[in-house]
Amino acid sequence: MHVTGTAPQTAPAPQETPAAPAPAEDPTGSSSRHARRFGLPVATALVMGNIIGGGIFLLPASVAPYGTISLVAFGALTVGAIALALVFGRLAERTPHTGGPYVYAREAFGDFAGFLAAWAYWITTWVSNAALAVAAVGYLDVLIPVDDHRWTACLAALVLQWLPALANFAGTRYVGAVQLVSTVLKFAPLLLVAVGGLFFFDPDNLGPFHAGGGSAIGAVSASAAILLFSYLGVESAAVSAGEVENARRNVGRATVIGTTGAALVYLLGTLAVFGTVAHDRLVESTAPFSDAVNAMFGGNWGGWAVALAALVSMTGCLNGWTLLSAQTPYAAAQDGLFPAAFTRRRRGVPTVGVGVTVVLASLLTVYNYASGPAGVFEILVLVTTFTATVPYLLATAAQIFHLLSGRRERVDRARLVRDAAVAAVAAAFSIWLVAGAGYAAVYQGVLFLFAGVIVYAVMAARRQRTA
Repeated sequence: MHVTGTAPQTAPAPQETPAAPAPAEDPTGSSSRHARRFGLPVATALVMGNIIGGGIFLLPASVAPYGTISLVAFGALTVGAIALALVFGRLAERTPHTGGPYVYAREAFGDFAGFLAAWAYWITTWVSNAALAVAAVGYLDVLIPVDDHRWTACLAALVLQWLPALANFAGTRYVGAVQLVSTVLKFAPLLLVAVGGLFFFDPDNLGPFHAGGGSAIGAVSASAAILLFSYLGVESAAVSAGEVENARRNVGRATVIGTTGAALVYLLGTLAVFGTVAHDRLVESTAPFSDAVNAMFGGNWGGWAVALAALVSMTGCLNGWTLLSAQTPYAAAQDGLFPAAFTRRRRGVPTVGVGVTVVLASLLTVYNYASGPAGVFEILVLVTTFTATVPYLLATAAQIFHLLSGRRERVDRARLVRDAAVAAVAAAFSIWLVAGAGYAAVYQGVLFLFAGVIVYAVMAARRQRTA
């Protein structure tokens, strides 16, 4: 699932950093009949659609080897994700501008922290888009055989990336429509299994509570490492705050409602699959939701139904992440931290950001198919699990900074204790995400961040020379 204006000659100290200015609207961007601000339903669909991609269709089988103790990890992660959603809601209430974590980090800690948040998030979005498209081809192959020939599959992956990009180029009106429709279509089959599966639930299918060896805490941590990244996307409404109606109110509500809705689908869907597919079969399953549908209604049509649902889910996810991939660089370029071209908007969408992102994702996709299974694509995808946590940590740190710095105008005293507790849980969740990424991902991710430092040096020098 990225921009101009001039910034001060030198970054102010964190205590004196002014509130990030609202991004200037392109005169041709927001007044067009093709541009439309997102209401609460569309903003909520953006959050839910970006959180739930294609991974949900494999998650039950992925955690089945650990037993039903994995549901404990799901519960703990849900608490952390909702805490992070509440933090984004509070930050957006103070600063309802496009850019999300970038805006919050820059406001609290200055230009360099804001740039790191924007840079890391941008890398996450375009690499993730390539990964989503390649994964979607696997589901498309169930419906239309394309995987037998490498370049046919590559072409299919490129089409799956460019269709959402074209919807973005058409304007926010169409982005919102596609997101709302795809979210409804993806949730229909998921809810069918999640709710319908409860009527076919057989406790004998659950298997042991702790199926693996070792301690229970180790099993929870191991299953959590698989599930951790299921909640990436909670920031979606905050990143697009400039396009949300009544953002101070609706961003927080959409973030919490969307995250909670996604969590319910995850938990109920996983529990339903656990209760309808025998444990020993589920451990070996490559299509757990298909097996659940076949067990509930008989026949072998479950594979087709789930493949279609997964394809719709991932296409909708690509639509939302394509928009987010342009919003953060747009906000950063407004402040002179990304190239000025990223500020160009048309029909409410930063078109240059969308174009650059889809081109980079396409090149990475072609490289993946050209290099074959032994390529570095999987490593780059793993890196995004680390880069996504950088803006999360910086945004959470910004909330903690506001709570502890004594800036009364930035803190609601009546909510101080509650907000502090929520921020602490969100910080722990963000750090857990980093730990779950693994040593290799953190190592590679730091290299990406250091490359960004060079880019920041070039942009800062150009900005100071212009000033």
